[in-house]
Amino acid sequence: FTKGIFLKDDKVKNNAEKSVEKFRIATPDINQKVCNLSGGNQQKVLLSEWFGINPKVLIVDEPTRGVDVGAKTDIYMLLRKLASSGVAIIMISSDLLEVIGVSDRILVMKDGRIAGEILKKDATEEKVIAMATGVRAN
Repeated sequence: FTKGIFLKDDKVKNNAEKSVEKFRIATPDINQKVCNLSGGNQQKVLLSEWFGINPKVLIVDEPTRGVDVGAKTDIYMLLRKLASSGVAIIMISSDLLEVIGVSDRILVMKDGRIAGEILKKDATEEKVIAMATGVRAN
């Protein structure tokens, strides 16, 4: 049930089949419950839903926590595709290498406030850690 209109079974099935193919979701069957999929495939299901609603801004918190390397790569690719289509993505992650590898710019937090901004071309682990701890980087 959505917006007062019942969805047609054939349309739901068609969308599910397209999502499984487009997002490389590993599932034995499109009727499989999402909670029975692996963590990476659960994340991909969520990304497929977000693609479908055409958001202007998407906030992802620890988008690859607990997923295997292959799923991480797929998730990064899908987030990059969303970003290149004009969606602003705010990613919150405790994985510093993930932040540096995926972000166009990084806002570093210290004591609940933005301590500074680092552009992708200037981002290093040392600079991010220095900013987060308040220690001057060389």
